[in-house]
Order: sequence, then structure tokens, then C-alpha cells
Amino acid sequence: MSVRMPTNFGRSGAQESALDLLGHEILAEKAAALGRAGQRVEETLAKLRDHGESEHRNRLLKEAAAAVHAYFIQRELCGLRKHDAVIREYDIPKAVLVRLGAS
Repeated sequence: MSVRMPTNFGRSGAQESALDLLGHEILAEKAAALGRAGQRVEETLAKLRDHGESEHRNRLLKEAAAAVHAYFIQRELCGLRKHDAVIREYDIPKAVLVRLGAS
């Protein structure tokens, strides 16, 4: 026979609701940060597509790779581990993915 501790053991109702409120705030901030990172990916990829054939291509590739890397990290912090759909959705070029170590 197994014994489990009660879920509210040692916590008052006020403590429980404060923890719940904090949890919601943390989730909201994670979602906002993910949105900002996604917007940055869109901006850098648009710049790369518009000016990618110029002499600034290496700099634009580096910026796009940094933005995509930050976005992937933020997604993983939110518990989203697979990036295949995002790569298709944003149409991330192979040149950017190669800079992240993908083959």
C-alpha cells in the first residue's frame, strides 16, 4: 500500500493562491518572451531575404542565426522541444540552420 501526502499539506489557502498567481505570472512572462523572440526571428529573416545577396550576407546570417538560436532556447524553456514545424513555418534557410550546428 502506498501513502501520498495531501496536496495542500502545510499550506494555507492564501499561500496556495499566491503560488498559483505567481505561476500564472511566470507563464505569462514566458509566453511574452517567446513572442518577442519570434518577432526578432521574423525581422532578421526578412532582412536576410531582402539584402541577403549583398556584401553584408555574413553579418545578416550571423544575426539571423543568433535570433533563431535564442528563439529555440526560449521554446525549450517553455517545454517545446521539437522545432521542425517552426523551421517550416518561418521558412528558416539551411544557411542559418547550419550556423546552429544542424546538418
